[in-house]
Amino acid sequence: MKGITLHPGDIFGGITAGIVALPLALAFGVQSGLGAAAGLYGAIAVGILAAFFGGTATQISGPTGPMTVVSAAVIASLIALKGDLASALPSILLCFMLAGFFQILLGLTGAGKYIKYIPYPVVSGFMTGIGVIIIVLQLFPMLGHISPGNIIDIFKNLGTPLSDINFYALLLAALSIAIIYLFPKITKAIPSVLVALIIVSLIPIFIPMDVRIIGDIPSGLPAIRLELFSAFGRLDMIILSALTLAALGTIDSLLTSVVADNITRTTHNSNKELIGQGIGNMGSALIGGIPGAGATMRTLVNIRAGGKSKVSGVIHGLVLLLILLGLGKFASQIPLPVLSGILITVGIGIIDTRGIKHLRKVTRVDAVVMIIVLVLTVFVDLLQAVAAGMIISSVLFMKRVGDISQEQSVSTIDGDEEVSGALHDAYAIPEEIQKYVSIKQINGPLFFGNNDYFHVLSQQISSTSKVLLIDMRLVPYIDQSGLYTMENIVLHLEQKKIQVFLLGLQTQPKDMMKNINLIPDLVDEGSIHTDPVASVAAITAYINEKLKSGKD
Repeated sequence: MKGITLHPGDIFGGITAGIVALPLALAFGVQSGLGAAAGLYGAIAVGILAAFFGGTATQISGPTGPMTVVSAAVIASLIALKGDLASALPSILLCFMLAGFFQILLGLTGAGKYIKYIPYPVVSGFMTGIGVIIIVLQLFPMLGHISPGNIIDIFKNLGTPLSDINFYALLLAALSIAIIYLFPKITKAIPSVLVALIIVSLIPIFIPMDVRIIGDIPSGLPAIRLELFSAFGRLDMIILSALTLAALGTIDSLLTSVVADNITRTTHNSNKELIGQGIGNMGSALIGGIPGAGATMRTLVNIRAGGKSKVSGVIHGLVLLLILLGLGKFASQIPLPVLSGILITVGIGIIDTRGIKHLRKVTRVDAVVMIIVLVLTVFVDLLQAVAAGMIISSVLFMKRVGDISQEQSVSTIDGDEEVSGALHDAYAIPEEIQKYVSIKQINGPLFFGNNDYFHVLSQQISSTSKVLLIDMRLVPYIDQSGLYTMENIVLHLEQKKIQVFLLGLQTQPKDMMKNINLIPDLVDEGSIHTDPVASVAAITAYINEKLKSGKD
């Protein structure tokens, strides 16, 4: 790969990510309705192509929970329309192909930059809803039965599997879950998901059990599915479904890119990433695989194992290809309850526990939006849920900012001096410590639309700085997105041994920071002042103490 350096960690990172991806690919393939092989094909094609052409160095791509949930719904709808899977398959693959094509268009038109405008409560409710869907869809398989494809039908008919439980299936699923959660307490050197897959799958070999297995997985390289180009019936339905998958894949991938950036302290290319994901999904459709996106858990595994460049993502895909060529006949014997247990842990991992934990501590608007998006995601439609959340968030946010602006204009003190000119002079920072002090002013509310500013804020601090003074006198309001971003930045600066001082913190932002213990756990009360004179005095004393003691 031209311009890409191979780091030693890329090999181990790619191999590790490939091993972790194997059981997930098989499980997502089964859940989609196309079979385990389709999940493996998708993991290989998207994994290799999205890494090679994408814009996030350490991203690992493949089938994900959200993409699989939507793919399963699309597959079920087209099968219902065409009568059987064989008849519907060309239309299904055409839909997946168009989804990739639309992602490429989004990348070429520069749409990737708009991901920052999705508020945190919308993302939180959406991801939590996806997690709930994955868990609910596994209730029937965990009990040894075939699951309905519709969430409402699952709840309506849940009495059927409960009255006829296959205890062997329940045992295998429970053991899989237990191993996944408990094995890391022994060692994290071996992925617990892989350990669960191998150990629990061996049990039915030695103890006869009546449980369903994956079944036949084709050996050898997958065939090129040119029949997808002959599917022209109900193009309106196919295009709409493709747009849904493209939008979801875009959100899923770019959110994972942001996570990777935060850990590696790098910056991804959003538009290039969308082009890479689109090429990957088109390639997957061409060989009969399900679509995918950037996978957060596998990306984190890659980074922690040493992956630093795109090479690790390509190696991850090649590892899966080698497994397909050599171990397909063994994978066909994996019991479905094992995959069910694995997927339940995936669903639990997707649920935003941090957002739920703080539900009563964030603003009522954020809490209501998160709950509405969650309910709509589970019971209505994923994209409609995101659209509703965006609309509600925007309207309520504009109302809140308008109200606060009016309140501010009424309470403004005439003659209040505005900060202007050279920052150090304006704040009367003593000349002898100026090189140790960075000052940033924030003007206006901290909300989901200006998070980029905070990331820039944390990166544009002098290497000699020991203190960052954040002037928040003009910040009347902070929402959940801004709150968590501020928390991440303070943590990052703490790691760099840079002390944060806050100036002019207003009531609502201060209450929000106290609600999640950002104050006093990360910023103590002694670092918060209402006027510049007191703040500068505290900063001067802090730096002099540091210089006197010789500490970093």
